[in-house]
Amino acid sequence: MITSSSSVWAEYKFNNPFKFTVHQSLFACVGLILMFIVSNIDYKLYYKYANKILIAAIILLILVLMPGVGVMRNGSRSWFGIGSFGIQPSEIAKISLIIFVAKYLSKNEKNMDKIVTYALPIIGVIMFVFFLILLEPDFGSGAIIVLSLIVLIFTSNIKVSFFVKLGIVGLAGIVGLILVAPYRMARIVAYLNPWSDPLGSGFQIIQSLYAIGPGGLFGLGLGNSIQKHFYLPEPQTDFIFAIISEELGFIGILILTACYILLFYNVIKLSLCTKDLFGKYLSFGLIIELVLQTLLNLLVVVGLIPVTGVTLPFLSYGGSSLLTCLIMVGIILNVEKNNR
Repeated sequence: MITSSSSVWAEYKFNNPFKFTVHQSLFACVGLILMFIVSNIDYKLYYKYANKILIAAIILLILVLMPGVGVMRNGSRSWFGIGSFGIQPSEIAKISLIIFVAKYLSKNEKNMDKIVTYALPIIGVIMFVFFLILLEPDFGSGAIIVLSLIVLIFTSNIKVSFFVKLGIVGLAGIVGLILVAPYRMARIVAYLNPWSDPLGSGFQIIQSLYAIGPGGLFGLGLGNSIQKHFYLPEPQTDFIFAIISEELGFIGILILTACYILLFYNVIKLSLCTKDLFGKYLSFGLIIELVLQTLLNLLVVVGLIPVTGVTLPFLSYGGSSLLTCLIMVGIILNVEKNNR
């Protein structure tokens, strides 16, 4: 699907229709190797080194903000660039924070109802990392991390009233972040009425809907997308689901959705059956992150929520995202192996 969705743009920009395919294939090979290696590393080692892993991730998030170190792409300083390749430290932060929070909850599960002493400190760490990611700015990745970890903390022994108060504060914070950044407000307006600015802020979502609509039951056929011909911007990244829908139709997205549901169901089932508390929180946190990222991407593509810039796990073009997803799967496989 990356080959199909990116070929026209790659031919125009790089005179090579397989430019993005080659890049993603290299990341896929490295990712599969890393997944195999990680699946054979005892996940309990992460418990031992959780603090150091998080500190390393925070250092990377700070370094990427420095001019000359971090690479500027599409208005965000979110990458360490090596030639045409780029690595996002925010992706590394996802895994490191989940490991850290899983360790914290497994140690303090019985005390999480003590809000000031135990709940607020871990929320403070999460928000500090979110603040660093927001400086890039990368609101989408930051929001995914925060939402995933809030869900993970919710499963511990903590009062529901705390989450009600946290939700009110979070909602006020989101409103503030939208008001201080004009481009975020433009996305909200485009979400409410994309046709109010069809050639500006509403362009991408309109073209996405134009791709999904004609797909029908069986689609236009692999490689036959119309929207990839310079209508839908960067179709191989966040909006690849629209091209899948256009070319493979309802049957294609039904099969794709079934694959995601099967993966999510099996990992959540594994989490519930895992006796080791750290392994339970770790596997659940990783899969919740993937579930929320998938849901947010699909909701954006069909126009149910504003554009967030979140990739579709395993399918969207992006080396950092693919590596992160495959490493997450490797960790989950090791949890399964040790608790079989």
